[in-house]
Amino acid sequence: MSTVLYEQTDRIVTITINRPDAMNAIDPETHQALIDAWTRFRDDDSAWVAILTGAGERAFSSGADLKKLIPAAFAKGGGAANPDQLGLGGITRGLEIWKPMIAAINGHCLAGGLEQALACDLRIASENATFGLTEVRWAIMPGAGGTQRLPRAVPLAKALEMILTAQQIDAAEALRSGLVNKVVPLPELMPTARAWAQTLCERGPLAVRAAKEAVLRGLSVPLRDGLRLEALLSATLRGTEDAVEGPKAFAEKRKPNFKAR
Repeated sequence: MSTVLYEQTDRIVTITINRPDAMNAIDPETHQALIDAWTRFRDDDSAWVAILTGAGERAFSSGADLKKLIPAAFAKGGGAANPDQLGLGGITRGLEIWKPMIAAINGHCLAGGLEQALACDLRIASENATFGLTEVRWAIMPGAGGTQRLPRAVPLAKALEMILTAQQIDAAEALRSGLVNKVVPLPELMPTARAWAQTLCERGPLAVRAAKEAVLRGLSVPLRDGLRLEALLSATLRGTEDAVEGPKAFAEKRKPNFKAR
């Protein structure tokens, strides 16, 4: 049985980490399967939005498999990491995807699981979800973006508390701190994620991707350079078919028919 499921309905792709008996931990096989799934989504013009979730009700993902992936990664001992190597599950480092990605977080979202959720653009959690970067408990540290993305998602004091103490927080606290966008009962998690994905599909796809790129790339540059990037991407959109269709549909009081062109 595949450790990662890839399903597409219309323009929405659902990627499911499928190791429920192992709390959807990421072993080497799952890591590669996630890279393949995300690359497939990135390169498929028919896919506009992705939802990442975990199989079962207990866990979104408990992170890297401490019995399999971590020993393999540490087999050669210390030394500098390869900055060009793709991060855990692909999306945590080195794999740029400007299409929108939603994390539908069911149950435990820990360590590399939280790092994958942080690499998504929108996060919806079930009421039973828990969150934590637990690596220092085992004398390692977050290495798939946790020390960089968490302080960009929540206040610095909260990020440091979670990273340094390795303590977990519940869904309500995650919502209060801004770590997630919405909390819903578990039976409503996937329907809510699909509704959000459908909403994104109804927006101009090229505009959504350009806006995401402007936001994320702009975070790492001075405001002046970010404004230049925004202007460049905005100007590029004006020459697209969708940019003609959007205002035309508005004037004609009808739903636009976007084609990502």
